[in-house]
Amino acid sequence: MGQHNDMHQQELELPFPELRDDVPLLPARMINEYCYCPRLAYLEWVQGEWDDSADTVQGRWVHRRVDKPGGKLPPAQQAKDRANDAEPDEKIHARSIQLSSNRLGLIARMDLIEGNGNSVTPVDYKRGKRPHVARGVYDPERVQLCVQGMILAEHGYSCTEGVIYYAGSRERVGVEFDDELRALTKQTIDGLRFVAAGGRIPAPLEDSPKCPRCSLVGICLPDETAFFRGAEIAPRPLSMGLDIALPLYVQAWHAKVSKSGERLEVFIDDKKVQEARLIDVSQLALFGNVYVTTPAMQELMRRNIPISWHSHGGWLMGHTVGTGHKNIELRRAQFRAADDPAFCLRLAKTLVESKIKNARTLLRRNWKADGGTPAALLEDLNGDVRRARKAEDLQTLLGIEGSSAARYFGEFSNLIRLAGDSAMPTFEFNKRNRRPPTDPVNALLSYAYALLARTLTNTLSSVGLDPYLGYYHQPRYGRPALSLDMMEPYRPLLADSTVIQAINNGEVRPSDFIQAAGSVALHPDGRKRFIATYERRLSQEITHPLLGYRLSYRRLLEVQVRLFARHLLGELDQFPQFTPR
Repeated sequence: MGQHNDMHQQELELPFPELRDDVPLLPARMINEYCYCPRLAYLEWVQGEWDDSADTVQGRWVHRRVDKPGGKLPPAQQAKDRANDAEPDEKIHARSIQLSSNRLGLIARMDLIEGNGNSVTPVDYKRGKRPHVARGVYDPERVQLCVQGMILAEHGYSCTEGVIYYAGSRERVGVEFDDELRALTKQTIDGLRFVAAGGRIPAPLEDSPKCPRCSLVGICLPDETAFFRGAEIAPRPLSMGLDIALPLYVQAWHAKVSKSGERLEVFIDDKKVQEARLIDVSQLALFGNVYVTTPAMQELMRRNIPISWHSHGGWLMGHTVGTGHKNIELRRAQFRAADDPAFCLRLAKTLVESKIKNARTLLRRNWKADGGTPAALLEDLNGDVRRARKAEDLQTLLGIEGSSAARYFGEFSNLIRLAGDSAMPTFEFNKRNRRPPTDPVNALLSYAYALLARTLTNTLSSVGLDPYLGYYHQPRYGRPALSLDMMEPYRPLLADSTVIQAINNGEVRPSDFIQAAGSVALHPDGRKRFIATYERRLSQEITHPLLGYRLSYRRLLEVQVRLFARHLLGELDQFPQFTPR
């Protein structure tokens, strides 16, 4: 056996393999994100997630000047030749320069490059003030700057240091590209490549102070994911902006929606009747024969604002988005799960169980008849829950859901204000019917379900799921099956409760309906008031019974869909349902 003088074998530095044309270059910003939080980098780089926060908006404002190209970065050899010819070194001051290296597999847009001759220094602009840490700069920023130095060196420049400029304190902090920083940078690059190729999202940070200010906290759901995985933590309320953007509904016959500057304008017979700022619009909902101009549609696509198209009666016909969400990883998981009958049954049972529980809650809270909700009715619904848990196939589950719905709607009239309670005309309701609805209450229920289906279709699409591939509702042409799946627990809480509120508060009256050929539908004025009631319900804040913090129903639907995505991707063993007490 040979003897080794050095017991520790030194690692040999291997060059990065040249990238193929179909492999994207890693942006320097993603290297920064991975050093800061591997999960954040995975969400942005692999799953294509993004959301703005006050910090990201302010960061763009800080970069507004350096993002405009200016100055000139001469080729490295040209600058070197001038130096060798004893000519005065060429002063370099170039803004917004993008350089890449296939050998390193990296690309960077550099805010500013300063230098003399062949020696250059990248300057990176950051919002905020200089941190009081040992090196004067946090590691993620040092690594991002070192990536820029590596790329500049690949292009033949001499680059041994960089500068971070903090706009908040107007300070420049130098960063030396020493061996320790270069090793950390290469380790970070390799780490991001490894997790990206492995296709498994890193675990969320646990109770980290980084999370509340992160722009993706509402997408990542670090506390919620950890909580449902068994961690003994109290999830912190989501630090997200208010829901100031709301849907814009247009239902006027032959209306036209056009764009003018930063606004959408609605015209009827070439007369402008309404306008809305684009930043205040979360989606555009069109009912009937409404025309949208090409510039308006393109701007909505650019801003990721969906358009939902409805029949005049409210049935969702489809929705228009841009190129769609980039998270193909999630859709692959969705399709794989749909091919597993056991998964479909497990999910369907939790959805039906939650729907029955929420129907029971609605009856208990809104019973108008004397004596309160009958104990026998509540116990029968509890029995339906137990039977749903034991269902052995989807057909059996459908039968249990149907009998429970008949029991629920058989008592639905007891939730409507009695004739003696008000001078308002009363609504009659005997049983649930549809296609077409034959009385005003059924017309309201069908319309509310159409609105809820549209809401969840847009939410599912925005998260990256395919609304047309369901698990309980099997795929059928033109039917958003997954939207119908996800809305099951919320039919009582959002749709049925909106109907009850609109009737009992007099927001919709019997005179607001049109009857023709055995069918009943809402008059346009009645639809307008009912839509307002529905949107107000979505904006109502409630306390999540499991997470313990308050959020609006509108935000709740997004959180629940994202938790379902975490379940599909294997991060959560169960899909937690929302069942208020």
